[in-house]
Amino acid sequence: MELGSSVGAVRSKRVLLGDQVRPAVIMIKDGKIHQILSDSDFPGGEVMDVGDSVVMPGIVDCHVHVNEPGRVSWEGFWTATRAAAAGGVTTIVDMPLNSLPPTTTVGNFHEKRLEAAGKCFVDTAFWGGVIPGNHLELRPMIQAGVAGFKCFLIHSGVEEFPHVTERDLHAAMAQLQGTGSVLLFHAEVDVQQTTQEDGDPRQYSTFLQSRPDVMEMEAIRTITALCLQYQVRCHIVHLSSAKPLELIQEARQAGAPLTVETTHHYLSLCAEDIPAGATQFKCCPPIRGSVNQEQLWSALKAGQIDMVVSDHSPCTPDLKKLVNGDFTEAWGGISSLQFGLPLFWSSASKRGFQLSDVARLLSLQTARLSRLDDRKGSLAPGYDADLVVWDPEKEFEIKEASIHHKNKLTPYLGLTLRGVVCATIVRGHLVYREGSFCPEPLGTHLLIQL
Repeated sequence: MELGSSVGAVRSKRVLLGDQVRPAVIMIKDGKIHQILSDSDFPGGEVMDVGDSVVMPGIVDCHVHVNEPGRVSWEGFWTATRAAAAGGVTTIVDMPLNSLPPTTTVGNFHEKRLEAAGKCFVDTAFWGGVIPGNHLELRPMIQAGVAGFKCFLIHSGVEEFPHVTERDLHAAMAQLQGTGSVLLFHAEVDVQQTTQEDGDPRQYSTFLQSRPDVMEMEAIRTITALCLQYQVRCHIVHLSSAKPLELIQEARQAGAPLTVETTHHYLSLCAEDIPAGATQFKCCPPIRGSVNQEQLWSALKAGQIDMVVSDHSPCTPDLKKLVNGDFTEAWGGISSLQFGLPLFWSSASKRGFQLSDVARLLSLQTARLSRLDDRKGSLAPGYDADLVVWDPEKEFEIKEASIHHKNKLTPYLGLTLRGVVCATIVRGHLVYREGSFCPEPLGTHLLIQL
C-alpha cells in the first residue's frame, strides 16, 4: 500500500475498542470509520493487515508551539506535523505564541492559516490568545473557528504576547461567558521571594529555586476563583507541581468547569537527574523532584489530572545557551512532539496503566478539551479514521538522525523507550509508515463551529 493512498480497511489482532483489546477489522469510507467488524464478518477485499500491532485512536496533542509565521527557524508546520505523524499524532492544536504575529486577532489568525496552508501532514486546529486589551477580538475569533484561548499570568518569554492582569481576565471572561469556549492558563505568578539566593546559574537547582511551587499555587488560586465566578470553562496547562491538586479538586467539587493537563517531561524527567549546564532540560514551570513526580502519576491514576500533552516548545540551539550552560538565560522549552506516545507508555506501563488509559489521556480527553471529540479521539463509526499502528513491546533508542523536528535538541536524546510507531493514518490516508512519509501534506485545518 503506497504512502498517501486511501486505506479501505485495517485488520489487527489487537484493536483497542473502548476498554478492550481484541481482533477486529476497521472499515473506512470517505475518510470516516464506517464499520468495525470481527474477522469472521469481514466480507473480503483489500485490507491493510498489521498483524498483532496495536491499533488505537490517533494521538491528539493539544499543546504544540509551531512558531509559524515569524519564527520558522525554531519550527514550522511542515517539520512539526511530520514529527507528529512519525509519533502517531494525527491532530495537533497550535498555540497562539511564539509565532509572529501571535494569534490574538482575527487578522493574525487568518495570516497564520494562510501560512499553514499546504504544509500540514496531520490535521491542525488553532488556539487564540488573550493579551491585555484584546477582549473584543475574542468573539470574532470564536466565530472564525479557534478552539479556545490561552493566556499567561506571568511573562510569556516573548514581548509580543504580554501576560494579563486580573482586570484583563475579568474583561475576557465576560466575553467568553455563554460561548462554550475555553480559557487556558499558564498558571504561574510572580511572588515575593522571602530569600534571594545567588546560586551558580549552571546548576539546575538554582533555576528550580527561582520557580517554586508557590508560583503555581497562587496562580491556580486566582484561576479557580474566576472559574467559579464566571462559570466559563477553564484549563490549566502544563501543571508541574502536585501541591495545587487539592485546590483544583475543591474547586471542581464546588462546581468549577475546570480541567488540567500535565506533560511528558514532568512525568519522565526528574530534577535530581539534570546535569550541570544541561539547558535542554529547561522549561517553565520547571521539572521538579522525584517525589513530586510520583504524586503527579498518582493524581493521573486517580483522575485528578485529565490529560497528558507534549507542550512541544522548540527553539534554535543558540537560544539554549549550551556554550555557557546558563539556566537563567536559556530559552525555556522542551521538544518532544514526536515521542509523546513512547515516553508516556515507557513510564505508564510500569505503573499499571493500560492501553485504554493511553487512549483516554492522550486522545479522547485532549480532543474533548479542543471541542474535537465529535470527530477525533475515538474508534467508533462516524468518527474520522485517524489511527496509530504501533508496537508497545518493542524498544528503540532516540537518535538525532530519526528526529523530524526542525531542531534536534531534546533532553531525550540517547534514551531507550518502549513503543514503536509503525504507521499513522489520518482520515483514512496512510501518511507515515516505518520512517517514510506521504509525498504531499494531507492534513486539513480544523475550524471549531459552536
